[in-house]
Amino acid sequence: MGTALIYDEEMTKYKLLWVDPACKIEVPERLTVSHEALVKTGLADRCVAVPVREATEADILLVHSEEYLEAVKKTPYMTLEELKEFTLQYGDVYFHPNIYHCAKLAAGATLQLVDSVMTGKVRNGMALVRPPGHHSMRSAASGFCVFNNVAIAARYAKQKYGIKRVLIVDWDVHHGQGVQYCFEDDPSVLYFSWHRYEHQKYWPQLRDSDYGCVGKEKGAGFNINVPWNKVGMKNSDYLSVFCHVLLPIAYEFSPDLVLVCAGFDSAIGDPEGEMRASPDVFAHLTHLLMNLAGGKLCAVLEGGYNLTSLHQSVCQTVQTLLGDPAPRPANLDGPCTSALESLHCVRAAHRQYWSCLKHAAELPTSDFSTKRIKLDEGGGEEEERQKTGEEEKSTEEEAWPEPPKRFTPPVSTALVLPEGVACPDGCKRFTSSEDPVIINKLREKFLTDSDDDLTTLSSLTALVEKMEKNEIGNGLALVRDVSMAMMCVVEHAATAHHDRVLIVCVGDAVVQSQGTDDGKTLLVQFSNKESEEQKGKFHIPVCLKKGCSDVSGFTQAVLGLLLPLGYQYDPSLVLLVRTPGSGLCDGAWQQLTGLLQGLAQGHTLVLMQEGEKACVGPTASSLLGVAAPSLGKLHAPLTEDVEALERLRLGLQADWKLLRTTAPETGGEEH
Repeated sequence: MGTALIYDEEMTKYKLLWVDPACKIEVPERLTVSHEALVKTGLADRCVAVPVREATEADILLVHSEEYLEAVKKTPYMTLEELKEFTLQYGDVYFHPNIYHCAKLAAGATLQLVDSVMTGKVRNGMALVRPPGHHSMRSAASGFCVFNNVAIAARYAKQKYGIKRVLIVDWDVHHGQGVQYCFEDDPSVLYFSWHRYEHQKYWPQLRDSDYGCVGKEKGAGFNINVPWNKVGMKNSDYLSVFCHVLLPIAYEFSPDLVLVCAGFDSAIGDPEGEMRASPDVFAHLTHLLMNLAGGKLCAVLEGGYNLTSLHQSVCQTVQTLLGDPAPRPANLDGPCTSALESLHCVRAAHRQYWSCLKHAAELPTSDFSTKRIKLDEGGGEEEERQKTGEEEKSTEEEAWPEPPKRFTPPVSTALVLPEGVACPDGCKRFTSSEDPVIINKLREKFLTDSDDDLTTLSSLTALVEKMEKNEIGNGLALVRDVSMAMMCVVEHAATAHHDRVLIVCVGDAVVQSQGTDDGKTLLVQFSNKESEEQKGKFHIPVCLKKGCSDVSGFTQAVLGLLLPLGYQYDPSLVLLVRTPGSGLCDGAWQQLTGLLQGLAQGHTLVLMQEGEKACVGPTASSLLGVAAPSLGKLHAPLTEDVEALERLRLGLQADWKLLRTTAPETGGEEH
């Protein structure tokens, strides 16, 4: 259906008219460099251009007070001195004669994006807007924000389209207190924010930004704050929080729409964030959200003040929304201690509200709690910091490599199918010319004289080679014997240039663990068969009491176990095997297929038994990048399954650091 891109040069036509060190970084170039990069890379041409409109007063009043709107409406007629005086009543914001017009355009552009997605004109999109919005409150401008674009959009979507649940993901480096205050008592809106906090020393310096602020009354549990108490957070820290907090809760919540406060001051090089996440991590964050809400995702620009990492991050986000394969993740060495402390506290604070977290560790009693630094009520410590100058910052320019090039293969999805099985639209039927030498080798290796088996195995090896050369993105094969086909692919991959193969096996069939001793393959098998003992670092059996038929338990295992393992392992090929009688419903299977596309540059080969013909269409759809259907609100997984998963995670976390959810000082023990 396409990806919308909303931009209007008019939103660049305001700037700071006086000297203000706090506001000088909010410049028109933030928008122009982002749009120019999308044009230069050809991404803008691939998007559906949607015109901007001004938000109406009725739109703005969905979130803001009439008194505040009337006050802002007067700013176009103010003198410079009047504007400066008007600005003084708010924090870290500035006004300009054209900012009211631009703020209406920013909010209106966000609503245009929501309309385009909700009516099915596009499947997702991004709005490049200015001024940003997530700090503005009911009756106050704040932090460069005039109107709260995303909060208005959430209320608008609920009112106009009757949607029941909205997820707002705020990955800007500042806390979006305006969004939090708007929805803190509303259980229909789940707000997630990670933000630089530093024990309340960092702007906006609110106790309400800490992990313990979980929402009020009926909204308790629907406000998730992840405070970063140190700078320098990296890709591992971001992905850990997604896997162990946001995604499990989001899948349990089951939103009808996902709105992203897409602030890129959380990227490396930004003077505000001082974080070290590379721009390509936003490709993965975006991908991980794209199977929620049936793919209805709207990203709206917030912060981002290093013009290089800003435009790189915007391009990575839009390219993923367009469906291009994500780059291989880099430098995933596990979350740092400070991130683990915050992760632990957030999971503990929300364990009573979400069944996916009910076995999380309790709040720590040691002094590493994020509340350990008590600021005096008068703010004297902060005043002293302001007098002496902010904490010393390095004057050296941060340097980082260009994000890796992302190539879309000429053929997206190729299928190896028996005669008589139709090839779904958008896919290409794949067969290879039979090489007698290869056929003989396959016959000797697999002791079969079946012409059909040999033809299929030959096609599989050729398909893997095409994927390695990036001539084909991913594939699906319907085979007579999935075990034989899997062994063939793994053996061929070992002799080719694939350095690591992740095998994900769904079902109870006995699977050979070849290649797991040397780490060339990582095998994760989901079944209901008890394993006598852990079979090593690279062979991980995941036992679920009802097998894969319990969607809640299976989803929790995928998000909290499989994804961290997969990201840290960083395979060059994903082999997804569905054995007969797996019991997994199509929706959960499609979610799994879609989520795994974030690994190995999208190179996933799915193997299914010939009897699974009915699953070819749904699987091919996911491989083509169509969002999986929503699983609905998930019930609590079986207690036995959660306890088994926790035991498994604890046993594996020494080798697999992305599985950690508590800092080393706590001993990693969960109950």
